[in-house]
Amino acid sequence: VQLQASGGGLVQAGGSLRLSCAASGHTYNVYGSGWFRQAPGKEREFVASISRSGSNTNYADLVKGRFAISRGGAENTVYLQMNSLKPEDTAVYFCAARYSFHPDSVYSNRGDYDYWGQGTLVTVSS
Repeated sequence: VQLQASGGGLVQAGGSLRLSCAASGHTYNVYGSGWFRQAPGKEREFVASISRSGSNTNYADLVKGRFAISRGGAENTVYLQMNSLKPEDTAVYFCAARYSFHPDSVYSNRGDYDYWGQGTLVTVSS
């Protein structure tokens, strides 16, 4: 499966952005999905994940209550709605996917994922 992330940009602190991850090459709804981010000089870190059924989600503590992950109606797109953005949210955001046998499983580790998008830059100004 090929993943294409989009939706990044420059936003002021307190603003919102919605990232999209479009999949091609395979039916996306057999895959669990996640978002990770990498700030300059830092390791790539987990942000949010969603099960292939869409029924379960998981979030990093730093983004709980501000970000929301969801799957598109066509099931070939995964979204990350980011609200109340902070300068420390500035990073390149990557979407990821892995085949999931269990429809309600969520995955939160980098090593769980087999497929990665190219990343989209989010910059939050203070």
